Amino acid sequence: MRRPYTSTLLPTPYSLFHQTPILPIAIEQRLATVLDLSIGDTLFLGTTPDAVTRRAVITAIHEPPPDPATVLRGEYRLRLHLPDLATLLGAPDRVDRFGLALQPGADPEALSARLNQGAVGFRAEPSVRIAAESSRTFAVVSRFHRAIGVISIVASAVFLLCIMLLKVEARRKDTAVMRLIGIRRRTIVGALVLESSIVSLVGSAMGVILAWVAGALTNIYYQTLFDTPLVFSLLTPGIVGFGVALSVVLGIGAGAVAAARLSAAQPLLLWRRG
Repeated sequence: MRRPYTSTLLPTPYSLFHQTPILPIAIEQRLATVLDLSIGDTLFLGTTPDAVTRRAVITAIHEPPPDPATVLRGEYRLRLHLPDLATLLGAPDRVDRFGLALQPGADPEALSARLNQGAVGFRAEPSVRIAAESSRTFAVVSRFHRAIGVISIVASAVFLLCIMLLKVEARRKDTAVMRLIGIRRRTIVGALVLESSIVSLVGSAMGVILAWVAGALTNIYYQTLFDTPLVFSLLTPGIVGFGVALSVVLGIGAGAVAAARLSAAQPLLLWRRG
């Protein structure tokens, strides 16, 4: 289990630290659950396992917002006041990053450029740019998933077209009988297209149910594995609408093409082929 630099937890006798001030700390809920900690418990902190030097007491337990960038790391975090953290690390007046809150209407780009003109040992960047840089991995993953989705849609569309063509072709004898008893070609085509539409709608409903079940199982598994409320599989109305519309359009189109071809053939020829 990898922990950040402030979370080395070792049982150390109290007598070694009776003259050092107690540090107030806040821990996240996941850490409190794993170690069975509660407010008022005492921890001993150090930068390495053999350098435990400070005693701390838990004054708060917080639930940080879920972050996709850190959920896979499995890290546990503590929060200390900045002076306490600097003293513990032996590095006063040093920070990795801090943020500035601007007044409404202020231009982050202009301010960051002004700060960078006289920057010594730091660089100022707007938060939007930092977020974009840190989200590049997720953008690549999103494009990869989009490509997989397009391939899946094309493959399923071809499969659906083949199924619908075979379904209509299987009605050759029925078509021949309807032609022989005098039913109009328009009526035959309409009946076959209606049947194709019903098959497409039923198949779409079954696909939506299957997708919902698969997404729910995926979320349950990974949320339990990583102990996070993040949603790993999301079935949106837009996705459902696109899938159903594509299925119905392709089903009706394939049924109409096959029905028109069957109705145009000679009844006796259809009967012999059947």
